[in-house]
Amino acid sequence: MARMFSHPSTKDLTMDGILYALSDPIRRSIVMKLMTCDEMSCSKSCAEGMSPSTISFHHKTLRENGLIRSEKKGVSVINTLRKDEVDKKFPGLLDAILKFHK
Repeated sequence: MARMFSHPSTKDLTMDGILYALSDPIRRSIVMKLMTCDEMSCSKSCAEGMSPSTISFHHKTLRENGLIRSEKKGVSVINTLRKDEVDKKFPGLLDAILKFHK
């Protein structure tokens, strides 16, 4: 049986959580990649050579803070960005933060 992921509701999103999740350049890179597509597997959203446990940790942090939605499809975990939901609660926050990501 596939494991289920827990996702916070929009009302439970916090500015502190979003800022924490985006404080790491790897996680900002993941979010930037997800902004350019509808969905992406965990392994394709991270730099090559990164260990599976590190990839998992970064995606878990993004998921627990409400930035991504993860779904198990076969042997892959597919992630989507929750930009509309984040923008609804904190208008313009993601764009303002990611504007300065290099």
